[in-house]
Amino acid sequence: MVFAHDTEAALQAAVVLANSALEPDTLASPAELTAFLEEWEYTGRHDGTQAELDEVRALRPALRELLLADRDGAVAQVNAMLADLNAVPQLVRHGRHDWHIHAIGPDEPLARRIVVETAMAMIDVIRTDEMSRLGVCADDTCDGVVLDLSRNRSRRYCSTACTNRNAVAAYRARQATAEA
Repeated sequence: MVFAHDTEAALQAAVVLANSALEPDTLASPAELTAFLEEWEYTGRHDGTQAELDEVRALRPALRELLLADRDGAVAQVNAMLADLNAVPQLVRHGRHDWHIHAIGPDEPLARRIVVETAMAMIDVIRTDEMSRLGVCADDTCDGVVLDLSRNRSRRYCSTACTNRNAVAAYRARQATAEA
């Protein structure tokens, strides 16, 4: 494990959320937002409304910018996000997770909580100088964000679809070369 569980989960959720804006949009309904929250074990207030969905969808460009920023740029963005939302780090324990950090109350709007949790996770990435674990998909036709949590830093693609598409293309190129 590179980071603590809550950091990894917040980073993975932020990447999924940022990439949900790619075609096809995978966050188009309140039901899809609910599924996202359940998958990433978000706790606290969830209104399930179109307005809440719109607020979360509006975060995607800023999250993408943060995840792909250089280290100094990420510091400026994290500091601004946490200051703007009056984040106050506190240790909490809920569900099956032991003590971890939350920096905004569970009754705050979902979009605010997502921003703060992502910013808090990025603090660990910045402090450990692990910004290289974030990048853009190696598929020439994709702009997805990649989070590489592998031990050997070998992840190059944002999704299984991109990985498979490139593996098939490489296989076909090898076959064509072998036949020639």
